[in-house]
Amino acid sequence: MKLGESHVKCQILGLQPMAQGNAEVGPQSLRRRLKLVIRRRLTPKMERTIKKHTNNLVVWFSRLTGRQERLPPPKTVAITTGLKAGDLVRVRSKEEIQATLNYWRQLKGCTFMAEMGPYCGTTQRVLKPMERFVDERDLRAKKCTGIILLEGAMCQGTAQFGRCDRSCFFFWREEWLEKIE
Repeated sequence: MKLGESHVKCQILGLQPMAQGNAEVGPQSLRRRLKLVIRRRLTPKMERTIKKHTNNLVVWFSRLTGRQERLPPPKTVAITTGLKAGDLVRVRSKEEIQATLNYWRQLKGCTFMAEMGPYCGTTQRVLKPMERFVDERDLRAKKCTGIILLEGAMCQGTAQFGRCDRSCFFFWREEWLEKIE
């Protein structure tokens, strides 16, 4: 059964094929399909290991050949410690944040998404520092340090996947924020 076969346009008719994985999906590029096949077979731990080693390999190869790597090696930034709920912070500029990122656009495993860019250079209020979260990739509750949630700084979807109504909070590293006294 295809999703659009019924003369009544109702989502209920499409639930069973979607749950079974038989719903038809629009055409995808070969590159995207290969990426999904590989990604679905990797555990989160394997993915982190691969990213770590490929980042080190790219930096090593760039230095060996005398070429500039795509992103410069991450630089350290003074950490704003002791942020708590209600504190006012300034989100660092996009350039300052990008200077802290590795080849995978990450700092200590936390990705800086393009959708976080509009918040750069703005003043925000801390909702709360994170101590634990559920990682949906491997369905585990994980402990974390240095991750801050900001009031109203929420994801509305990505360019890659489109609009999303879930409204998840962006994870901000303390290194990307400056406390305003």
